[in-house]
Amino acid sequence: MNKFIATGRLTKDAEVRFSAGGSAVAKFDFAITKRFKKDGEPDADFFTCVAFGKIAETIDKLSIGKGTKLLVEGEVRNNNYTNKDGQKVYGTQILVNSFEFCESK
Repeated sequence: MNKFIATGRLTKDAEVRFSAGGSAVAKFDFAITKRFKKDGEPDADFFTCVAFGKIAETIDKLSIGKGTKLLVEGEVRNNNYTNKDGQKVYGTQILVNSFEFCESK
């Protein structure tokens, strides 16, 4: 089972693009504040989140932006690739299955 559930804030406005076939893809960076930290460690962990289809269209319609607090539910996925210099680059991203607002305006 691969399940990711977290509350955090967007670090910048969500980017939404549409494929040639009209399918929506949304991408946003997500900061999750650490509950406990040691001296010298960052206050948050940062993840890239990606949403497709209706979820991405909803993100676009609502113009979700920087600082918005969300609860995100999804799956952790590897985002590994070989760059143009032939080096293997390792990364992870969150595939968003659903989200909810955690604050009202």
